[in-house]
Amino acid sequence: MYFDEDTVLFMDGAFINASEAGVNPYGQTLHYGMGVFEGLRAYQTVHGTKIFKATEHFNRLAESCSLLGMPFDYSTEELTQISYQLLEKNELTCAYIRPLVIGSPRMTLEAASTTTVIIAAWKWGKYFGDKSLRVCISSVERISPRACRVEAKVSGHYVNAMMAAAEAKKRGYDESIMLDGNGFVAQAPGANLFFEKDGTLYTSPEGSIFPGITRKTVFDICRQLDITVIEKNFRADQLLEADAAFLCGTATEITPIISVEGHPMNLPWERSLSFSIQEAFKSLVLDKSYSYVIV
Repeated sequence: MYFDEDTVLFMDGAFINASEAGVNPYGQTLHYGMGVFEGLRAYQTVHGTKIFKATEHFNRLAESCSLLGMPFDYSTEELTQISYQLLEKNELTCAYIRPLVIGSPRMTLEAASTTTVIIAAWKWGKYFGDKSLRVCISSVERISPRACRVEAKVSGHYVNAMMAAAEAKKRGYDESIMLDGNGFVAQAPGANLFFEKDGTLYTSPEGSIFPGITRKTVFDICRQLDITVIEKNFRADQLLEADAAFLCGTATEITPIISVEGHPMNLPWERSLSFSIQEAFKSLVLDKSYSYVIV
């Protein structure tokens, strides 16, 4: 699915065939999850292929390494250029791009002294496709900011996320919503959450959540559309009474939620402010101008 015999990836300063990339069995990331990654999307825009917010993503990759004490020697400009070269070598115009920084072999719990940087790219559609999501409230708690640096995109954090996603599927839902240690709504396993009520958009504040780049983009769009966004802690029962809600992230983009624990949203998606935000996002990533009348 992700590569064939012709697929090229970038690894430690060279473009190589994906089938040639070996994994060291003593690598610290493999054993302990001590690695960081990013997810970016390239779009075929009206001005050609463009990686959406490459600078923000690669800056965050460097910051994640810094927060974990992992060596990292590439500049944002270098990684951006490499990513465009990678797209060209794989003949991709619309793609998902996955940079990964893994630790060198080390069986102790001290940070690795060297790292390997890998960048892969493949054609990958919207994470949930075009469907609206039926979500549940997960029994799996979002990782605590007192336990780890939740603002870093750490490989090991996603074991927790996978458990929550698996629980949702087992219960017959599309995705789950995770609560923080105080019982407030945090986020989905791999995406941020917004909900709409009486013409205002609400989202969880930074703290327990991962502060996503797409989340920040939603704030930017709302300023353009004059939509009020409030960051506040809220309980799951408030989400059950929402007019509309959606998940957002690089892989997810903006995906509507149709129900929470079987409770449908109060408004049809197309009549919500959230729908206008979704349309504006589509225009933004394709470099099109947007101007929507809020009904």
